[in-house]
Amino acid sequence: MKITRKIVRIDEEKCNGCGRCASACAEQAIVLVNGKARLVSEICCDGLGACLGHCPQDAITIEEREAEVFDDNEVRQRLARPPSPVPSASVCRVSSPAAGGCPGSRVGILNAALTVGSTDSGNGTASALGHWPVQLRLVPPGAAFLRGADVLLAGDCVPFAYADFHRRLLAGHAVLIGCPKLDDTAFYVDKLAQILRAANIRSLSVAVMEVPCCSGLLRIAQMAMQRAGVSVPLRAITVTISGTITAQAIPPLLVARSTA
Repeated sequence: MKITRKIVRIDEEKCNGCGRCASACAEQAIVLVNGKARLVSEICCDGLGACLGHCPQDAITIEEREAEVFDDNEVRQRLARPPSPVPSASVCRVSSPAAGGCPGSRVGILNAALTVGSTDSGNGTASALGHWPVQLRLVPPGAAFLRGADVLLAGDCVPFAYADFHRRLLAGHAVLIGCPKLDDTAFYVDKLAQILRAANIRSLSVAVMEVPCCSGLLRIAQMAMQRAGVSVPLRAITVTISGTITAQAIPPLLVARSTA
């Protein structure tokens, strides 16, 4: 059924294909098609415009027109479905060239058997990274690699300080990275809450540096759980500047289902 209501409008002439709006759309109503953002599901667009502030080209506006009635149940079903393998869903193998779209924000599955740091003798360290993107701002809440996963939320500096990051921390985890000092923490709380609602993750490990500002990442995780009304096993990992680590389990939060 169609009614007159507010809904997103995307100006494809202005769109540069960065994908930020698609990442910000919790309902996955926006995807990249041939290098341009496109509203592919009217019924899943609530018209609230959470994507507006993430477009660097001002290509997104809210208009009032005849459109399908927003259906929250359809959104839940959409998020529960595996992502489409066709290019219109902006899913690609990152290890091969992508036709259209911004490679930095397109969802892809990596070959974790790749090696990094190879030498002429053939020695190298196996990469444990299994997906792209990894920046919390860019990861879609309904990404398939997050569903039922053990998730590692890591400060930007952690992999540089901890030499065995891939083998000891990243292996077996979906990873999200961010900086609680330099980035928008309010956005991170909201984005992580969206992930917790959509992905039904199994556990969350938060790896931070020993410097005081980095501890904000753990608070972001706790606030996101409270906002989402979700409690999962939470582990805090602290990495020292000299490259050693300590880890501790955080007592489960008493959370109430939030409507925010």
